[in-house]
Amino acid sequence: MAWFRRNEEPQPVPAVTGPDPEDTPAALDADIAGVVRLVNASAGDLPVASVVAARRITDLLSEVVRTSDVRPLDIYAAISVRATATDYLPTTVRSFVALDPDLVDVPATSGTTPVQSLAAQLEALEGAAEQVLAAAQRQDVDALMTQGSFLRTKFSGSDLDL
Repeated sequence: MAWFRRNEEPQPVPAVTGPDPEDTPAALDADIAGVVRLVNASAGDLPVASVVAARRITDLLSEVVRTSDVRPLDIYAAISVRATATDYLPTTVRSFVALDPDLVDVPATSGTTPVQSLAAQLEALEGAAEQVLAAAQRQDVDALMTQGSFLRTKFSGSDLDL
């Protein structure tokens, strides 16, 4: 029954060589520094409260990356940091800065002004960054508790000792 068989040679599976270079703490720090420069450069065109909110977000992202000092950064945390620093936050800032300054306080059909919309978007990004940081810190706590259990088991007397 040769017609069920493929006549193709199997393709070799590429070897996994380690973490994506974009996910290293140094690369993530560079991404964060880039968005900090963008926020600082756009500060004159943004409401002051939005500049402060955007910088809080970048500070939270930096805290997430700093958790890698203790243990390797979780891939989901790295992806979230990279996406926020290279896409979500810059897109939000650039979209607002691109608006005609005369329209930033004019309500849209939804009844919200662009300033209010910007504040809501930054609040959502900040909440997401806080959740990523909390998850990374929980992993550190879990790792510490696991290490404590291991040490207690390893160095305390066992019921099996004679």
